[in-house]
Amino acid sequence: MRIHLGGSSRQSLVIARGKLDAAVKGATAANASELSSQLFFAADVLSKNTSIRRAFADPARDAASKGALVKDLFAKSLASTALEILTAVSTLRWSAAGDLVHVLEQLAIEAEASAANINNELDRIEDELFETSQLVVDNFELRKALVGTGTPEAKAALITEVLSKKASASTVRLAVALVTSLRGRSIEAAFADYLFGLANRRNRLIAVVRVASVITDAQKSRLAAAIEKQVGQPIRVNIEVEPSILGGVSVKFADELVDGSVSNRLASAGRALAGNK
Repeated sequence: MRIHLGGSSRQSLVIARGKLDAAVKGATAANASELSSQLFFAADVLSKNTSIRRAFADPARDAASKGALVKDLFAKSLASTALEILTAVSTLRWSAAGDLVHVLEQLAIEAEASAANINNELDRIEDELFETSQLVVDNFELRKALVGTGTPEAKAALITEVLSKKASASTVRLAVALVTSLRGRSIEAAFADYLFGLANRRNRLIAVVRVASVITDAQKSRLAAAIEKQVGQPIRVNIEVEPSILGGVSVKFADELVDGSVSNRLASAGRALAGNK
């Protein structure tokens, strides 16, 4: 995220993203959007209650007691998938209690980005949210209404009215979450955080494939289909031709590298031989 996270919190974000990846694998767009809404709700609850936030982030509390706390607070308001993610997140270590809220917001943004990706609209909502940020900055009266003392409901209704005729449903949902949960940020900073979150998700849905020579469109399609089957989401394949890998294929996806190139196998064999001397 754009906000600075301490070492423990950065590690926890990586783990939390893995939980989200598993949750949206094979999900429908509607299910991913619902998960996003519930994660936004959980972030909002924690942001408004210091004692609960500290209890979640307290390293002295064991996982069982934190899980019980999550169940007591959220079992009636969250579906099982969101409840599982929140329970897992509550057991992680945090550099500061406030980081928990920022990470939950990040997960919520990425869940909605996954919904858009399932609908093949991820690029669209990035463009639309950026355009919305420019609209708000350039329109004094609109900005004043969205950052003023109006109720969250009034702000949600206003931004929905502004966007609903042209923007995608995912863009509207993200914009509503943004204007109703600024949490002390300027609205410009909030837009920057949300756009950063969308970019993070897009980057996790791009497979960088290194090959020794140009591959055909059919080969690229088969490769994309194989990766999508594993991920359970549409992905984008970027091909890089690199003759030095000698043959085979090297795939970098999200945080994983699957290297089946000849050069990598030769290097591995060389290291093995060196170790036997």
